[in-house]
Amino acid sequence: MLDSPVRGFPVKEFEARLERLHKLMSTKGLAGILLMSEPEVRYFTGFLTQFWQSPTRPWFLFIPVDKKPIAVIPEIGAALMRTTWIDDIRTWGAPWPKDDGISLLQDLLDPLLKSGARLGVMKGHETSLRMPLGDYERLMSGLAGIEVVDATDILRNLRMVKSAAEIEKIAYICGITSRTFARAGDIFHKGQSLAEAFRAFRIECLTQGADDVPYLAGGADQGGYCDIISPPSNRSLESGDILMFDTGATFDGYFCDFDRNYAIEQADDLSRRAYDTLWRATEAGLSTARPGSTCRDLFQAMQNVISEMDDQGGEVGRYGHGLGMQLTEQPSHAVFDDTVLEENMVITLEPSLNYSEGRIMVHEENLVVQNGKPRLLSVRATPELPIIGVS
Repeated sequence: MLDSPVRGFPVKEFEARLERLHKLMSTKGLAGILLMSEPEVRYFTGFLTQFWQSPTRPWFLFIPVDKKPIAVIPEIGAALMRTTWIDDIRTWGAPWPKDDGISLLQDLLDPLLKSGARLGVMKGHETSLRMPLGDYERLMSGLAGIEVVDATDILRNLRMVKSAAEIEKIAYICGITSRTFARAGDIFHKGQSLAEAFRAFRIECLTQGADDVPYLAGGADQGGYCDIISPPSNRSLESGDILMFDTGATFDGYFCDFDRNYAIEQADDLSRRAYDTLWRATEAGLSTARPGSTCRDLFQAMQNVISEMDDQGGEVGRYGHGLGMQLTEQPSHAVFDDTVLEENMVITLEPSLNYSEGRIMVHEENLVVQNGKPRLLSVRATPELPIIGVS
């Protein structure tokens, strides 16, 4: 087993992120950016906690165009925030519904009001407010002289291209999960309920070194599965089932996201053909994943192969996405996304197809875009559908 990467990041990592952000803010004429969602706050501070799972308290980070970030957070998070590189930390005793940090924010942003400055917030696709709408309206009414503009593209462009240290963490969790999948023959077996299979897989991921397995989806049925987002049932695995597990495990706050398909004891010809089609579609995606190609190019390269078997492909909307601090990040490999691939983007390739009476099959790999052939972070699936449970 490889040694795990050092947890967290050196201060120079955050300084480099801030420097790039300041340049983009200056180009857009922004005096500051107000962040309220976990990935963005963590990206600029290193503040990693599961406390975000509680909706009770809002958390804020204000980044001036020429200074370090300023944290405006509940007092319960002050001790952890003080372990980061942030030194201006303003707190209140939360929860306090009558004034959950709003007065602190108004005081902080008041200089922008006096100058009629432009303030960036995230408004775009795949963003959320992460504070009560009423509080946001109250804050904005008190800052009526500020021009609030969308800063989604600025943050998106920064986070899409990963640093070497980020890639190392993603590669490490991909390795852990690849080793777990390699033990499929020991983990899964005929007669095992799908719920038991889910538990066994999670336990093995944790045993291999994952911090957590916050996302695990899958399905199983005779000759193929029809649903991959429902909770696991108590249905027992049977001979002829096609089993799929799609896993988002984490290490130090970074995700992997890929899946594997298996046949229990035997596989029908149609399932073998579907698997082969998706494997070749992924190969087409790997051949296209070069700096300068677009996400639309990736989608079309995979769709050209999938259409051999499924001329209605693409109904899921996309064939992969970005990956990092979130299970799914921008961009999307879809007909609507003209994002140009750059070196050090970490992405998934996730072609899917429909076949025979509502059955579906999905295949996914994780990779980093390089100058030339991409680097696979997940261990590549076998070219033929694996069969388990046969001695």
